[in-house]
Amino acid sequence: MTSPPSPAPDLPSPADVVAASARVADHARRTPLLTSPVLDERVGGTVLVKPECLQIGGAFKFRGALNMLAQLEPAARARGVVAWSSGNHAQGVAAAARLLGMRATIVIPRDAPAIKVQNTRRLGAEVVLYDRYTEDREAIGLAIARARGATVVPPYDHPHIMAGQGTVALEMIEQNPHGSLDALLVPCGGGGLTAGCALALAGHSPGTRLYAVEPAGFDDTRRSLSSGRREIVSGDAHTICDALMAPSPGELTFAINRHALAGAFSVTDEQVFEAMAFAWRELKLVVEPGGAVALAALLSGQLDCRGQVIGVVLTGGNVDPALFAGMLARASA
Repeated sequence: MTSPPSPAPDLPSPADVVAASARVADHARRTPLLTSPVLDERVGGTVLVKPECLQIGGAFKFRGALNMLAQLEPAARARGVVAWSSGNHAQGVAAAARLLGMRATIVIPRDAPAIKVQNTRRLGAEVVLYDRYTEDREAIGLAIARARGATVVPPYDHPHIMAGQGTVALEMIEQNPHGSLDALLVPCGGGGLTAGCALALAGHSPGTRLYAVEPAGFDDTRRSLSSGRREIVSGDAHTICDALMAPSPGELTFAINRHALAGAFSVTDEQVFEAMAFAWRELKLVVEPGGAVALAALLSGQLDCRGQVIGVVLTGGNVDPALFAGMLARASA
């Protein structure tokens, strides 16, 4: 892996990930590293699975949200926060805001899985629904924030968010019983988790190769790595991975990822369904589509794992019950 460039003032550093780890340690779950003899045999290597589907809010997003909200001044906390999300960032922000006694308003697409909307409301946040194909979520969120003087909590393109998400990789490094980690695969939407993990690896495991994994059709990071500029997703692209539908890599995240990534993979919906079924059958975990893409890339043979120690992050478990039941029916057919 190539180390990221010297951080600019608006980019986080490996030290920021360490600071974030201390900041969230008392509240974020230290999710375990899991192994599976069946998975190891299938890929020919040693696979370490980080199940962030077991995190507060059901996804890794709580880490970044808490790291950002915890650093707000008292006056800003009193005015509350606004975020936009397909569901996992929503729940992360809502959970962090409730923990800190803050008001949270979340802009969520109407077609987001109902369980994500329900959980966000259950965590005490106000939910504002919008049409992802005809309305601009950022414009809606920014208007609310201006009217209330609230702080916007971006889903990925913010130094505190990236540093908080990077605690996933920092934990993996600390928990790894094998000492070295040859490669790490992470699901990638806007690139916040990927960038945070890149920083953690640069500071504590620089020999580890980092790969982003995206849904087919939303492979904007993969294409951006090839072109050297931030590519945009086609307007007619669709995927079951609702958590990974960012239209383009973030400006700040790509500034890190373009130098840090060893590569990027994309997976089809069918490969995602297989990975979800494998996680349920062999790991006894409920994983949502977007949370399963890194495992899907591994199971589909996109990375040569023979004789290597490979890390895989399962980023979330907030799957629509009907979709999950349909996946199980397909798997058992």
